[in-house]
Amino acid sequence: MKSSRDNLIILTAGGTGGHIYPAETLAVELQQRGCQVMFFTDSRGLDNYHGLLKQLPVQTILSGSVIGKSVFTKVKSLCKVGLGIFQAAFYMLRNRPKAVVGFGGYASFPTAVAALLLRIPLVIHEQNSVMSRTNRILSGFAACTAQSFRNVKNTPSRAKEFLSGMPIRENIIQLHNHPYQTWNNKRPFTIMVLGGSQGAKIFGEVVPQAIALFDDNIQKQFIIYQQCRKGDEAEIEKAYAQLSCSVTISSFFNNMNELYSKTDLIISRSGASSVYEIAAAGVPSILVPLPTAADNHQYYNAKELNDCGGTVLIEQKDFNAALLHSRISEFLQHPEKLQQLSVNAKNCAIIDAPKRLADAILKLK
Repeated sequence: MKSSRDNLIILTAGGTGGHIYPAETLAVELQQRGCQVMFFTDSRGLDNYHGLLKQLPVQTILSGSVIGKSVFTKVKSLCKVGLGIFQAAFYMLRNRPKAVVGFGGYASFPTAVAALLLRIPLVIHEQNSVMSRTNRILSGFAACTAQSFRNVKNTPSRAKEFLSGMPIRENIIQLHNHPYQTWNNKRPFTIMVLGGSQGAKIFGEVVPQAIALFDDNIQKQFIIYQQCRKGDEAEIEKAYAQLSCSVTISSFFNNMNELYSKTDLIISRSGASSVYEIAAAGVPSILVPLPTAADNHQYYNAKELNDCGGTVLIEQKDFNAALLHSRISEFLQHPEKLQQLSVNAKNCAIIDAPKRLADAILKLK
């Protein structure tokens, strides 16, 4: 069945949380405005989609990565990309969308190229503070390029960029208006540790070591929720076994809004979605960028929040048990510093990103 060009928006993204969550949030906003939404991706990340994305019509498009691969794999991937462009073009010719919105990741590249070839308006969303290689290629031809951060490096001079912010989940945006409850020693001190999609193995080593440096009475005050890579749960539980704190270890938490609302301090990687959720919720944080992230984008994501006084930025080369113990001790002794981090983080947050992005899409002709 053909869809109306004036009513259908195609979203395309890779399979990681940094691409999935903003795509899902925009899909909700578009549906609330009466749009039909389809989702184009590759088969690799289909199991990662939950919520509304799981309910949308989905087209699987062939794609492949060429970055850091062998010559054989590059050739194979390029063939997949070529076939994926034809697949995406075929589906678009049948459905005639008003626009295509790409959220990055190599899985989105064939669909974005097909949109350009068919002269269908293409909107690019760049979630990080350094533009990805894929978006550098596409943004020069896109109808517009939405950016999450205020100073995005490597943006092509001819890109028509605007500041949209990062679309994040509504139940987390709602926390923006809830004041941070300054910690006092009459209640436990709750720490949430987020490693991102890779689990951040270093957190499983350094955080327990830092907690072990506190005496037993202080350890008993800590409640820790730690996200890790699937399969590492037992190893991290063992690291905490001799400590007196309360610990919950999991590869995935599906109640993030609840955890944000009761957390006193987050220790996290600095993927774009994490930084934006932390800022919107106003949770004091220590951000440790992944040093191997492409173009060091996690460092620059964290730096923007750090520059406005909304986080403590520690590079991984400096991240050790003694330093983390010192930082946590400082917060326990001066909880007003946590309060200030919360205020500054919220001031830096952009919480109407879905509206800004949807407005830009629906204005296209």
